[in-house]
Amino acid sequence: MANLFDAANAPTTEPAEFVVGDFVQWKRTDLSGDYPNTAYTATYISRDATGGSHEFQVTGTASGDDYLFTILGTASSAFDAGHHHWHLEIVRNSDSERIVIDQGHWDLNEDIDVNGTDPRTFAEIMVNKIETILKGKADSDVGSYSIAGRSLTKMTFAELEEARDKYMSIYNREKSNEAVKRGKPSPNTIKVRFS
Repeated sequence: MANLFDAANAPTTEPAEFVVGDFVQWKRTDLSGDYPNTAYTATYISRDATGGSHEFQVTGTASGDDYLFTILGTASSAFDAGHHHWHLEIVRNSDSERIVIDQGHWDLNEDIDVNGTDPRTFAEIMVNKIETILKGKADSDVGSYSIAGRSLTKMTFAELEEARDKYMSIYNREKSNEAVKRGKPSPNTIKVRFS
């Protein structure tokens, strides 16, 4: 693996994900033919997918003919973890006219080195919570009750199992995708041997 702090080793595409608080850099080598960095400025604008106002920008600097984008760890530590949408805009320096030339998304992952951070995905959290309820459900056979005119109806055992199975399926898919990303076989891989 190459030293990723060295700009010479920077990937030539934006990251699909990174950890909040990390130093991140990448190059765009495909822009200089149409948008030389001496006459244009390239900036990534990123906003979280919740529709909130959390936005950050990453402006490229000249790296030979290419654009180098760098996010310092001190800057990324202030970003909100989660799914973010981005677009890449090119601004013509002579008159500040802008064109959005690319767009996509990235996932900003929690830094598990920070106290109180729960590294589990939403699906894993839900599986754990539902299984805890199911374990206690056997001890409690009251499905609904009323107090002072207000009533509460609990989910049935079958409804809880259905919800658990739904989130377990999502969680297993996440684990499978993570295994594939790391170059390991997916649990869904069917192995065949011919003799």
